[in-house]
Amino acid sequence: MRKISLLGFILTGILLMIIACGGGDAPVLKVGGIPDQDASRLARRYDGFANYMSQNLGVEVEYVPSADYAAVVTAFEQGDLGLAFFGGLTGVQARLRGPGALAIAQRENDAAFHSKFIVRADLPANSLEELADLAGDLTITFGSESSTSGHLMPRYFLGEAGMDADADFKSLPNYSGSHDLTWRLVESGAFDVGALNEDVWDRAVLEGSVDVNKVRVLETTPPYFDYNWTAASTLDEEYGEGFTLKVREALLALNLSDNREILGLFSTQRFIATENDNYQAIEDVARGLEIIK
Repeated sequence: MRKISLLGFILTGILLMIIACGGGDAPVLKVGGIPDQDASRLARRYDGFANYMSQNLGVEVEYVPSADYAAVVTAFEQGDLGLAFFGGLTGVQARLRGPGALAIAQRENDAAFHSKFIVRADLPANSLEELADLAGDLTITFGSESSTSGHLMPRYFLGEAGMDADADFKSLPNYSGSHDLTWRLVESGAFDVGALNEDVWDRAVLEGSVDVNKVRVLETTPPYFDYNWTAASTLDEEYGEGFTLKVREALLALNLSDNREILGLFSTQRFIATENDNYQAIEDVARGLEIIK
């Protein structure tokens, strides 16, 4: 009986130690991203990404889809997401609402990202300056109102070319909600002009999805910083000191040899380190256009 009691005491002690150390009860790390394109592609992207991060971080990682851009910012602000892949503008919005949040990584190509202005193929204009002369007879569609590459920066560059997107076109701008829908609307003839993410356009052309006899690129914008992974300020508190750095290291470790599919779905060859200051110009433009007040 004494041996049995001793064994029970030892097992109880081990159980208490496991519980004290977490016992596998670490909270699920929930990740999200702006729904900037086809939902099925996003599901494939983030399911593979969540599996990769789970293996590298030693905690369960779960992808949480969102209905629109604003919902991702709200979920991050409310603590429902610990890590999110934002565009430049939504990242700025999220960090302003969540003090201490950090932009920790970006795609290599996000240091010099571009938007594409596309038009009906038969439109007699070959630059934004020429478009300005025709704008009063034309309609335009952006992507989401919260999109950096599908709205904020195209609106800014229209202004630089002498156009007010709200006043100089035939009607107020349309907002398609996603980049792939933007080119489809112009291709169909529903709108004369569109603005979208260069990656989505280039992929549509490469895959033969878009009919380039019906829609073409008018102009590519100058470069700007865009997409980024932003980590909540609470990660180290919830998962242990140094966890945010561990998340960044896992992102930077993604490589074409072992993770080609994941990187391909993010339209990049690798992630690189970034910081909040890289997006100050995005914030300045947003404030100038009164999108951020």
